[in-house]
Amino acid sequence: MGLLYRSGWLAFRLVGYACRMKRTGREHIPDSGPFILASNHVSYYDPPLLGAWNRRILHFFAKKELWDNRLLGWVITRTNAFPVKRGAVDREAIRTARDVLGCGRGLVFFPEGTRGPGDRFLDPKPGLGMLEAQLDSPVPIVPTYLHGPNDLPGCFWGRERLRLAHSQPLTPDEIRPYLTGKEGYIALGQEVMQRISRLKDDVLASSESPSSPDRNP
Repeated sequence: MGLLYRSGWLAFRLVGYACRMKRTGREHIPDSGPFILASNHVSYYDPPLLGAWNRRILHFFAKKELWDNRLLGWVITRTNAFPVKRGAVDREAIRTARDVLGCGRGLVFFPEGTRGPGDRFLDPKPGLGMLEAQLDSPVPIVPTYLHGPNDLPGCFWGRERLRLAHSQPLTPDEIRPYLTGKEGYIALGQEVMQRISRLKDDVLASSESPSSPDRNP
């Protein structure tokens, strides 16, 4: 873990504590080996929060335009982000993602492709299935729901609460039937988003707990 990644990890752990982070389903994160953490996307804070509240070191796609700012590009490169061109098939980004997963690491992927409005999900893009199809063998996908980072002030002042939930991974055997072309890729994204939607329903239906924040990575 590099110095900047470690610093960001610590900073956003503290943000989570301040915003009373509640995390469920952490047992679904594989202890070792490659995996894709597929999450909804509502805020620029999503990647650092996902990284800080996982025991595995994660890698991230980020839109190529962020590297137009040289300082920002230098920082996010050293916190495990790599550029991707939006709206096109970026073969260089796919090669980088393959390398990350080929080394047995975790990769964050947002099936919606961009930030949504927070109260509802966008239709998934085919990118998740396209990536899985490029691998020598599919890797597990862990559906993940993140709630609250688009209202950090509300979380800090107690009007809201940060919540992070994971569900059981889709296994390689479950993923393979979807890897049949664009329609299959979109269907895989829809299946993942349906699982994320169920997580959202569970999170929002659960009663607020007066207990202290989840302190486990």
